[in-house]
Amino acid sequence: MTIAPDDARQGASHVYRAMRELVQSMDDTLPGKFEITKEGIVHDMVSPGGPHEVTAAHISRRLERTMPDELLAHNGTPDVEDAPEGIMRHPDVMVIAWDDLNVEGSIDPHTLIAAIEVVSRSNPENDWVAKMRDYPLIGIPVYAVFDPRTGTGAVLTDIHPTPDGPRYATRKDFVYGEDVTIGDWTIATDGLPRYPPPGE
Repeated sequence: MTIAPDDARQGASHVYRAMRELVQSMDDTLPGKFEITKEGIVHDMVSPGGPHEVTAAHISRRLERTMPDELLAHNGTPDVEDAPEGIMRHPDVMVIAWDDLNVEGSIDPHTLIAAIEVVSRSNPENDWVAKMRDYPLIGIPVYAVFDPRTGTGAVLTDIHPTPDGPRYATRKDFVYGEDVTIGDWTIATDGLPRYPPPGE
């Protein structure tokens, strides 16, 4: 029988729509960034700034110097959304074709070539754990993480099925100062800023 799964899907989509409406209503009134996962709404309460934004800008510029003109390393709006999966994310940088960015509303995650995150000081698990789970689930083939707390990062690729759902099979760790390959493009990581020690 298919009634139960359909009911479950409709219930899940109803919950997702309610969370989406709540996020939209809060987006302009509360500081920080809102995303939606299967666990609920993620609110990174500290608006990114300083080393976070500078790192994203450096990565975007370095990638665009190596990529063909029909692609860009975009670090603005809109969100990436897979409503059937109940996931809405906002990568710090997304590698995407201009044509796929030129849409109304959210971006289809299946059009992304790569998603890049700069680890938030206030919520590092969101980038290192939750997005590592969500991005292969919604079909993003390459996920790169840069962590200004430690001066390290990782590039994850090769989505494969597991009992817990799609996961990345390959992980290549790097330290700042090494070259890193994201998709078909290699960039330097030297000169990327680090977060100052807590209390400074």
